[in-house]
Amino acid sequence: MGSSINLIPGHQNGNESRPSANPEATTHSKHNFRSLGHIIHEKIHPEPPYHVFSKSKKKTIMYLAAVAGMFSSLSANIYFPALGQISRDINVGLPLMSLTITVYMVAQGLAPSFWGPLSDTRGRRITFLGTFCVYIIANLGLALSTGFAPLMVLRVMQAAGSAATISIGQGLISDIATPSERGSFTGTNQGIRMFGQAIGPVFGGIISEYLGYHAIFWFLFGGGIFALIILVVFLPETLRPIAGNGTICLKGIHRPMYYKFAPSEEHLVEKELPPKKVLTPAMTFTPFMLLLEKDVFSVIMFGFMVYSVWSMVTSSTTALFQERFHLTDLEVGLVFLPNGVASMLGSYLTGKLSKHDWAVMEARYRADKNIPDSKILSKKELVDFPFAQTRMRSMWWMVIIFVIATALYGFSLNLNIIALPIILQFAISYTANSIFALNSTLVVDLFPNASASATAVNNLVRCLMGAGGVAVVQLMVDAIASGPTFAIWAAVTTALIPLAVLQWRNGQRWQVERKNRIDAREAAKRASDVEKAGVAAH
Repeated sequence: MGSSINLIPGHQNGNESRPSANPEATTHSKHNFRSLGHIIHEKIHPEPPYHVFSKSKKKTIMYLAAVAGMFSSLSANIYFPALGQISRDINVGLPLMSLTITVYMVAQGLAPSFWGPLSDTRGRRITFLGTFCVYIIANLGLALSTGFAPLMVLRVMQAAGSAATISIGQGLISDIATPSERGSFTGTNQGIRMFGQAIGPVFGGIISEYLGYHAIFWFLFGGGIFALIILVVFLPETLRPIAGNGTICLKGIHRPMYYKFAPSEEHLVEKELPPKKVLTPAMTFTPFMLLLEKDVFSVIMFGFMVYSVWSMVTSSTTALFQERFHLTDLEVGLVFLPNGVASMLGSYLTGKLSKHDWAVMEARYRADKNIPDSKILSKKELVDFPFAQTRMRSMWWMVIIFVIATALYGFSLNLNIIALPIILQFAISYTANSIFALNSTLVVDLFPNASASATAVNNLVRCLMGAGGVAVVQLMVDAIASGPTFAIWAAVTTALIPLAVLQWRNGQRWQVERKNRIDAREAAKRASDVEKAGVAAH
């Protein structure tokens, strides 16, 4: 017979070797048997892919979510160049008009706390459709309103409809993207969303200059209807309890309309779905509980300060530039353009950088754990993966540039050289959005099974604190001038850097401790259930 492959350690060509008297050798032999069993099990029962969609289809779905999410930043910023015109039309001062920005940001923070749990239980698609229905109704009301009170109320409703698209989109990315893809997908998603940040003020300036500010809301009304139609036709459900890894046949509201005309796009595997979680009022507060986790708290608390400062720079632009440089609505809109372009570039390029950082840290992790490159990292192995050090690997230089640019920004406005504050705004926006992209990805890494809720609480803290900053920044500028105002906020940001350092040093240990705590709680629950079953049997 031909040569055979020997699968049993200690046997050579059919001849049994002598048993080893060495205990270490015996232990090593047992280890070989266990390893062999593990290898055979993997060959016979390979771990299913994280998701069966092709890379191009994943990207298409991510692009749909990003375009939907773009309406949040677009709605917030298209409004800025028209603030002066609106204040004159409804006879309200600019400080009071800034409250319409504040309430928008408050609603922007609170709304995902409702939509996020809904998205994590009922599905991404149905939640997207619900948010856009609210958004469309709000814009119709804004287009027809003429007073300050309706403006305030409907801006809250507008934010409630648009803001949650960010957390839902992040949840969608968590559904379909592997951890190695997640950083790049998040960066690209945020970069597309920030296109609204770039073009919004320009469009707002043009529309308000030539058509009046009501036309802004008619534009958003039409855009919302168009986006809703696109989502109804093309966006499939991705929530894993409903769609699995893309192999479960979608039905009803979860199934996009175009599947009727392109059945080859479906993976028709019938499967009995687990019962849906019951959505209770208490689940609205579930995202807040994540703040009790040390790693989540550290990430979010540092991120909120960066977001607040960036929001203060952006929201005060209209008043500061019109006062110092006497610009029209259209010219103010153009001033916002570098800020918006920087937000797009920061998000997109940081996604690429995050992908590189993941590859570097994954190679180190595999070397430390002796995991071959051919083996896909499983959930069990990712428990102690250094997510914090991976995502924050390149953050240090972003923080330095952000703090320096913020400290100089306010003073640059006094030099009457318009290019200087615009350049500093570009630097602030680029680094702030780079930090947001890394921050958002890390939060999802820490809670991939509740990604929309985790993103919702991140968004909540950032928007509430940002709203507070927007409310006080003009008061500070009026009291102590722009230079000291932004220098103070640069100093406050610097004071919170130790939170990021704590996360860098302890994040890996904290996530392992959380996993052990959850496992112990589940084991105790199982033991209790067994005990109750035994008592019932007797």
